[in-house]
Amino acid sequence: MFVIKLEHFERTDFAQLIEWIDSPKFLFQWGGQTFSFPLNEEQLEEYIKNSNTHAADVLIYKVVLEENKEVVGHIHLQIDRINEAARIGKVLVGKRNLRGQGIGQMMIKKVLHIVFEELKLHKVSLGVLEFNLSAIACYEKAGFVKEGLIRDKRRIDNEFWSVWEMSMLEKEWLK
Repeated sequence: MFVIKLEHFERTDFAQLIEWIDSPKFLFQWGGQTFSFPLNEEQLEEYIKNSNTHAADVLIYKVVLEENKEVVGHIHLQIDRINEAARIGKVLVGKRNLRGQGIGQMMIKKVLHIVFEELKLHKVSLGVLEFNLSAIACYEKAGFVKEGLIRDKRRIDNEFWSVWEMSMLEKEWLK
């Protein structure tokens, strides 16, 4: 069993993330329309600008294995303080050999702790591509509820992809 921690994503982490994002489709699955392929340092500089400060509305984390300090993943949190809400995005277990080992579940639980226990927010949401069954199962296991399917929301090449909108309320976290 692994033990992970979340640490702020920094410039020193750029090369690792760039290495993981190895195709236009994978970049789109991970980063939506925020980035263009190939992912590069200039795009990541813009991504981290104004993030990870006490008053920031964007918190960006790398996922680190406690046992050997290896960076194995990435996760992003967008905060809406007015509506006491947050949105999880850019979730990635980057080390392919560690996928399916429960690290994604641990990442989500750590972020939910931040959302509900530290930031004291009311709701957290996320969008997940309809065909990403392992991610959907991970989110449901963590307590997320499907709110609805947004049909043909994203276009990549000549394909349209549908997105499940999922969320969790504070009262559901507290159960």
